[in-house]
Amino acid sequence: MYFNYKGIKLYYEKYENKKNKKNIVILPGFGDTRKTFNNLIYHLKDNFNIYIVDFPGFGNTEFPSYDLTIYEYSLLINEWIKFLKIDNPTLIGHSFGGRIIITLCGYYKFNYKNIILIDSAGIKPKKTLFQKIKLFTYKLLKKIIRNKKLKVKIMNLFSSSDYKSIPCNMKKTFQNIVNEDLTDYLKQINCKTLIIWGNDDMITPVKDGIKMNEFIKDSELIILKDTNHYAYLGREHLVSEIINKQLEEWK
Repeated sequence: MYFNYKGIKLYYEKYENKKNKKNIVILPGFGDTRKTFNNLIYHLKDNFNIYIVDFPGFGNTEFPSYDLTIYEYSLLINEWIKFLKIDNPTLIGHSFGGRIIITLCGYYKFNYKNIILIDSAGIKPKKTLFQKIKLFTYKLLKKIIRNKKLKVKIMNLFSSSDYKSIPCNMKKTFQNIVNEDLTDYLKQINCKTLIIWGNDDMITPVKDGIKMNEFIKDSELIILKDTNHYAYLGREHLVSEIINKQLEEWK
């Protein structure tokens, strides 16, 4: 199924549970699709109505003809929720999906029933001395070098593997997203919040989860041992059990 918004045909799926009116909205990470959540959905669909999307550029949703920011992604999701009339949903976001939830609740101050952040992105890491030198060198070479082909080579030399793997038409959007620090929005979140984190997460380190727990007023943090950035995949049974139990307590 598709939702049309400002030139974007947002693909989504619904897993309906006619016995239960509780709603869950799942927002995947950047580069992931709805399919990465199949196992978690399997464990939750008997108790909830579940809605999940493919973000622009991934899965069945094509990227639009213009660049996006985290704010435009967030408004897209809010309009989709309103369009489907999803009543009082719990939002579950992994990594980039967590960024969107933080923006929705902390910046726009939309009120949702509860939120669950799984290895969420949103806190911009401080650059090391080596990274600062690397960035300075890149900017300097970019100014000095005039040859276009050589500029492209320099860019590829200094770019991260994540940046290189992204299609050209999405690179500016990726920069917009990762350069936005959402830390200040955390203190503005008023929803009941569960934070789930893998202690071996090398992408969004566990210290980010601790900071989110500290800054979000009504929040609880659960750190899972021997688990990386994809806690909902590596420990799917445990994560689904935690979510089911928490949502039962949040009645």
